[in-house]
Amino acid sequence: MNIQNLIIYQFSSLYQILKELDQELNFKTIEINNEKLLNNKIKNLNNYIIITKKKLFNTNNQYVFEQSPIKIFKLIERLNVEFLRKQFLNQSEININKYLINLNTREITSKNLKLKLTEKEIKIILYLSEIQKPVSIEELQKNVWKYQSDLETHTVETHIYRLRKKILKYFDDKNFIISKKNGYQIK
Repeated sequence: MNIQNLIIYQFSSLYQILKELDQELNFKTIEINNEKLLNNKIKNLNNYIIITKKKLFNTNNQYVFEQSPIKIFKLIERLNVEFLRKQFLNQSEININKYLINLNTREITSKNLKLKLTEKEIKIILYLSEIQKPVSIEELQKNVWKYQSDLETHTVETHIYRLRKKILKYFDDKNFIISKKNGYQIK
């Protein structure tokens, strides 16, 4: 399981309070008072939130403690919500080759270029990337469209043609989805 780390930056009084409640918390509390140490620490952590009194620039995953006084259990609840939100966002992003696909926004990104995709296009890409071998039209009909294999349709070919055309236009990548004799594959 991925440990949730709460980094308390330049806020010793809060650290002392949370350290007393350590047994009751869902996260590991870490106190850091130096920016260089902070930057070194977050390089090695995946799942963290920094709680601070003032916004830190060029730093992600912050919770700025602006509301004081606050009940400690209300603060813990907010931190747990932040960890859940962060986890949800992380689970919604999938790397496929040089692309990042965001399932929530239905966008594919590469080199600061973003392209909106349809839900069906996302399903095609995900299915092809999971299988990692050429996938026949019949298999795509059955598993992505939920069609019966005896139907005569060109839906799959049309969708893949349009998707390949979009990828080529926006990312200049003609080899993302390749066509083989026995089906389609993400290279």
